[in-house]
Amino acid sequence: MTINIKPGPLLGKINSPADLKKLSIEQLPQVCDELRQYIVDVVSVYGGHFGASLGVVEMTVAMHYVFDTPYDQLVWDVGHQAYGHKILTGRRDEFYTNRKYKGIAGFPKRDESPCDTFGVGHSSTSISAALGMAQASVLKGEKDRQHIAIIGDGAMTAGLAFEGLNNAGVSNTNLIVVLNDNCMSIDPNVGALKDYLTDITTSSSYNKFRDECWKALGKIGKIGEGAQGIASKIEHSIKTLFLTQSNLFESLNFRYFGPTDGHDVIRLVGIFEDLKNIPGPKLIHCRTVKGKGFKQAEEDQTIWHSPGLFDKITGEIYKKPNPAPKPPKYQDVFGHTIVELAEENPKILGITPAMPSGSSLIIMMKEMPDRAFDVGIAEQHAVTFSAGLATQGFVPFCNIYSTFMQRAYDQVIHDVCIQNLNVVFTMDRGGLVGADGATHQGAFDLAYMRFIPNLIVSAPMDEEELRNLMFTAQQENMGPFSIRYPRGEGVMVDWRRPMKALPIGKGRIISEGNDIAILSIGTMGNHVVKANEILKLNEISVAHYDMRYVKPLDEELLKTIFGRFKKVITIEDGCLMGGFGSAVLEWAMDNGFGSAEITRLGIPDHFIEQGEPADQYRECGLHPEGIVKTVQNILGVKIRMDEVANL
Repeated sequence: MTINIKPGPLLGKINSPADLKKLSIEQLPQVCDELRQYIVDVVSVYGGHFGASLGVVEMTVAMHYVFDTPYDQLVWDVGHQAYGHKILTGRRDEFYTNRKYKGIAGFPKRDESPCDTFGVGHSSTSISAALGMAQASVLKGEKDRQHIAIIGDGAMTAGLAFEGLNNAGVSNTNLIVVLNDNCMSIDPNVGALKDYLTDITTSSSYNKFRDECWKALGKIGKIGEGAQGIASKIEHSIKTLFLTQSNLFESLNFRYFGPTDGHDVIRLVGIFEDLKNIPGPKLIHCRTVKGKGFKQAEEDQTIWHSPGLFDKITGEIYKKPNPAPKPPKYQDVFGHTIVELAEENPKILGITPAMPSGSSLIIMMKEMPDRAFDVGIAEQHAVTFSAGLATQGFVPFCNIYSTFMQRAYDQVIHDVCIQNLNVVFTMDRGGLVGADGATHQGAFDLAYMRFIPNLIVSAPMDEEELRNLMFTAQQENMGPFSIRYPRGEGVMVDWRRPMKALPIGKGRIISEGNDIAILSIGTMGNHVVKANEILKLNEISVAHYDMRYVKPLDEELLKTIFGRFKKVITIEDGCLMGGFGSAVLEWAMDNGFGSAEITRLGIPDHFIEQGEPADQYRECGLHPEGIVKTVQNILGVKIRMDEVANL
């Protein structure tokens, strides 16, 4: 059911940035109020990310008011905060479809709007992308075109952001970096950069003199370039005098402005107007509050990053009634299990790149704060940091989402696997992840991990197997070990069972059968179990094997399977190209079973967009119904499909 949510009187007339520019500057605070309320109204009913977009409402309005978008190019970092941008750029009336199947994407996306200049979803890309666009404008002679990267202080902790700043500092481009400083990513920020920005924003002496300097800079247009140079020298001297460190950004040849109130839309308009007339790379430091304007979101910013549906009046987050006990989330099984293991093994440490809540490593951080490390948004560093710990006899569990592990691939190979170090990669969000869409699908890890020598690649079918694989991975002389598991709930209510070591490269039989064999990896095995219920009703006898390991494969079990069956199905919630099914196919060809009919089910060779996981599984043929239909087609039998609707 679609609920008609009406925008305010000013917002209702804004269908493009050109409409926004028709308003007077005095009307902009009202536009901000209406935009903020519209985000609250829609997200409370339809869901989505929340706090980040509320925090940048004034910045968003000011930028679209001042800059000639989309000719002037806004590049959002990550994109959690871009809801206001989407609403102002022609997508207001379809905003309720945000993150829904066949709806608009939850992040900026180039083929959705010309105002979405760069597709995002992973952090820290904005400066490099905007610099590339700015350099292109230099080459094309577009001297009047502006390029604005909007990046949070959390995303600024990644190496890629620094690489972009370093390169931009020696360019002569119209690049503006807007630093949205709210001390948060999803969880509170960590590291020296956070302390540095705090030093800037809390130095009362500096801020007092900075305001005077800013007034001088604001008069550039009236009193000439000489005054600009004088004001610049004064401001630089003030920073050097009053701050405990030299200015990081100016040391990289950026003109630094701020800090300024990121919620003062009229002042922001004036600042952006001034910055358009100053050549070279510039950085404006805006202090904001994540969740601004919604009390609960301001007070608990982690929970309200993406709270689900809620009552916009009371702030109550709706939870589905659960009369019966529910299985836990896989991430929580990881979080509790690593604590259990660490209590018995003093060598175990936990590492996460800025996702302590999302990975549930926060449980260990609270109980064992000296043995769990949040290293900031820095996946490459997380892996090599883990490798360094492993050289000294520790067993680091490096927890990184599957989609983010792609960013640290060289470190996995070069720093861990070549040296055969016992780093345990626990990869959350393996497979199809739902509403985050193409940028966050964990589609490729089974393929990209299985190519690497020395690395054990595994995927549990359920919570008990996850615990057992974690227990196995920290045994002596184990070497590099990868364990991937999906987002969301598991399948076992009674999951907290005693752990045991599993033999490396050995699968297990889930059910015996005679007509066809299905080989599953990971939690797709549970879809096979459901499909098998329908197949049994139709007197189809399926042998189901949970292989557990993509590398090394259970060769003895494979010989048994291919010795009995001429028709074999493999299933995985990973990419078909190069994944688990490919590994089985390669093995069959290399071991004299090339005549077997092998059908591979998995994620096809295109990016799967946002939606509910069930819709995504159906699209890929990985839902139980898809498995049943595949068996029907292979065996050439008629199966009653009326029972499938109950799966």
